[in-house]
Amino acid sequence: MQPLIDALIFIVDDDASVREALAWLLRSRRLVSEHFASAEAFEQRLAEEPLADQPHCLLLDVRMPGTSGLVLFDRLAERGLLDVMPVIFLTGHADVPTAVDAVKRGAFDFCEKPFSDNALVDRIEHALGASLRAIEAQRARRLLMHRVEELTEREREVMRRVVEGLPNKLIAEQLSISVRTVEVHRARVFEKMEVKSAVELANLLRGL
Repeated sequence: MQPLIDALIFIVDDDASVREALAWLLRSRRLVSEHFASAEAFEQRLAEEPLADQPHCLLLDVRMPGTSGLVLFDRLAERGLLDVMPVIFLTGHADVPTAVDAVKRGAFDFCEKPFSDNALVDRIEHALGASLRAIEAQRARRLLMHRVEELTEREREVMRRVVEGLPNKLIAEQLSISVRTVEVHRARVFEKMEVKSAVELANLLRGL
C-alpha cells in the first residue's frame, strides 16, 4: 500500500515483551518501528528529532509507570499531532472503556491485549493512510499560503472581492481603479493561484 512507503510506527509500552513482539510483527510486514519503554523516553525523542514528513502512527499503552499513556495522548493532542501521528491504544480488558473515551477525544482506535496480529496490522495500515492524507493536506495548505504570499497587496485586494462574488465594475469603484486594471489583476490572481474561475478560487481558499 502507498501509505506504508517510508512509514514509521512508534511503540510506547513499559512491557519489554510486548515491545519486542510488536517490533517483530511489524518487521515481518516490512514496517519500520521505534520502541520506547516510557512516555518520557518517547517525548524526549520527539524533542530531539521532530517528526519527519512521512506517515506515522503511535501504538500506545494506556497504563505505564510515570506518565501514563492517557497523559501523553493529551499532550500530543495539545500539540496538534494527532492527525499526522494517529494513536492506537493498546489496552487490557479493564481499560477498554477508557480507550473508547479516548477515541471519542481524537484517538484513532484501540486494540485489546492479547491482540490479533492481522487485526492490529490492519488498523495500523488504516492509521498510516490517515497520517498520509493529513500530511498531504498540510503540504497543500503550505503551498496555498505560499501562493497567497506571492500576490501583491493590490492583487490580494482584488482577490478578496472576487471571492465575495463582486463584479469587476464594483471592484473597480471600491478600489478607485479602472475596470481594465481589475481585469488585469484578476487574470494575474487566477494565474498565480492556478485556478480558472472565481468559484474554483473560492473553493481553494475555503481551507485557509
